[in-house]
Amino acid sequence: MSTASPTRTRTPVQVAAAVVAVVFLLVGVLGFVPGITTDYDQLSFAGHDSMAMLLGVFMVSVLHNIVHLLFGVVGLASARTPRGARLFLIAGGAVYLVLWLYGLLIDHGSDANFVPVNTADNWLHLGLGVGMIALGLLTGRADRTAGPGPHATRGPGLG
Repeated sequence: MSTASPTRTRTPVQVAAAVVAVVFLLVGVLGFVPGITTDYDQLSFAGHDSMAMLLGVFMVSVLHNIVHLLFGVVGLASARTPRGARLFLIAGGAVYLVLWLYGLLIDHGSDANFVPVNTADNWLHLGLGVGMIALGLLTGRADRTAGPGPHATRGPGLG
C-alpha cells in the first residue's frame, strides 16, 4: 500500500525567486555578524555615517540589513506561485535599478545618503537590477512556453 503523495514541482521562475530571496536573507543576517561585517562597532541605524562594511566592501546599516531581510521574506512568499515569483524578480530588479540611479545621483557624504551606499553598492545594485529582471523575464518565459499542464501559466499580465 503506497502512501506517496503527489509532489509539487517548482517552476524555474519560482526556483530563481527563492534562490534570490535566500541570498537576500543571508546578506541581511551577515550584515549583523561582526567580522563578516568590518567596523561593526560603527554600525548605525541609517545614514552615511555608518562605517560598517559587509565583507569589507559594501556599506551597511541596521536599516540596510533590515531591508535585505524584508526583501528576502517577500521573495520567499512571492516564490510560492509562478506569477508572484516573476513579479518579485522583475519589480525587485526595477527597485534595484532605482537604487543604482539614486546612488549615482546623490553625494555619498551628504544626508541624502541615508541607505547608505558607496561605489561598490552602486555596481552591485546595477548587477542585481539587471540580473533579477533577466531572471524574471527568461525563467518566466520558460514557464509560459511549457505548454498546458498543472504548472504552466497562461493569461494576461505577468503570469
